[in-house]
Amino acid sequence: MDSDCYSLCEKLVPKSYIQQGRNARTVHQSKIRHLLEQRRIPDEGWCDQTIELFLNELAIMDSNNFPDNCGVGEREARIFSSLVSRRHFRLGHGIGRSGEITAVQPKAAGSSLLMTLTNSLALHALKLSGIQASSCFVVPMATGMSIALCLLSLKQKRPKAKYVLWPRIDQKSCIKSIVTSGFELVIIENVKEGHELSTNLEEIRTKIQDLGASNILCVLTTTSCFAPRVPDKLEEVGEICKSQDIPHVINNAYGVQCSKCTHLIQQASRSRVDVFIQSTDKNFMVPVGGSIIAGFDDQLIQHISKCYPGRASSSPSTDLLITLLSMGAQGYKDLLKERKSNYKTLQTRLSECAQKHGEQLLATPHNGISMAMSLSTFQCNEESVTDLGSKLFTRLVSGTRVIPSDGKKSDICGQTFTSFGAHCDAYGSPYLTAAAAIGMTSRDIDLFITRLDKVLTKCVKSKEASQVKS
Repeated sequence: MDSDCYSLCEKLVPKSYIQQGRNARTVHQSKIRHLLEQRRIPDEGWCDQTIELFLNELAIMDSNNFPDNCGVGEREARIFSSLVSRRHFRLGHGIGRSGEITAVQPKAAGSSLLMTLTNSLALHALKLSGIQASSCFVVPMATGMSIALCLLSLKQKRPKAKYVLWPRIDQKSCIKSIVTSGFELVIIENVKEGHELSTNLEEIRTKIQDLGASNILCVLTTTSCFAPRVPDKLEEVGEICKSQDIPHVINNAYGVQCSKCTHLIQQASRSRVDVFIQSTDKNFMVPVGGSIIAGFDDQLIQHISKCYPGRASSSPSTDLLITLLSMGAQGYKDLLKERKSNYKTLQTRLSECAQKHGEQLLATPHNGISMAMSLSTFQCNEESVTDLGSKLFTRLVSGTRVIPSDGKKSDICGQTFTSFGAHCDAYGSPYLTAAAAIGMTSRDIDLFITRLDKVLTKCVKSKEASQVKS
């Protein structure tokens, strides 16, 4: 309501009461004004009422919500279901235009504001995490498809290039992002350093020499991965890419939450990092469906945004905006701090559980999110290894990976992998992984260790009983 409306209200209700209500609304409005001025995550998180008020104000600015709007086009943000309309806060135009995902829409000022603000807040979140990127934008695709968009965008600048050098990371979406984009996958097998699987820098240099730098689209490295694989040596790879004039793309899927990963990206930016991609759901606890494409070159990031065909769903941007406003900068930093503390707790508890059952926690100090426990007592019986994973899942333990050492062959997008999931052909022994990700609680750790202990005890007893019978 404007001043005239409040004056009229004073004729119906005592003036002092109206003034109280007006002052309360001013508190909400001052927060919104500060957000529009600073374009940063507020220090303290907003309450739901302020967020809803803000989103309603944005929705009113879109043409589909104009009281007397007359839409005669093919895309007028008409929404049949009231449930769907409420779910999206009556924001139906999406973001961007046919020529660029970050372009402003003339008939959707509110949605355009939402998109612009979300991109600004996403950049602020990256900086709070330790990466001083210069530009980013939220895209309504998960990490794999967003990597594909980046690769296809680079193709326009390197039309002769057809190879992507890829230090092996056994996640199918990474492989598909390369193959679906029409490029030839060149696998760089990892090297084992102690318990860790790390980047084979010499093999990268050899492949560049063999294939020719001009024929290579990029080197696609990875930060976040499950142990015993550790983040790639980004700084060293960046130096290689800089000397050979080859783009360096980083899959930072869930690395924003980990200071080790963000530090690696920041350090590598001194040599060469063209673009890095991260998931919104894994790092900011929103539904699956969005990612952040970011970099240190504004022109390159703008070029990638222009390569996105057509408009896009605003749902991932809306989810991220609501979440960052709700968290606030301090809340987000507290979550990062809590995650790091949980990592240490999980590491200690898992190590104790492993020792109790004659196993060990693998030494992977360069991986700040995931850890692995050996399953050497199951080495001679691969069925017991997979059965262990099944038993954990049926006991509502999700997210763990049980990796056998059976040397099984798998065909993925025309490529044959041995022991897919282990990041190498032969690690030497089976193992189990667990991760301390943002949002994990101490209760999660307690339940996991309790259930793992019971399952390991039961599996060992079953194994001993079968040996006695034989």
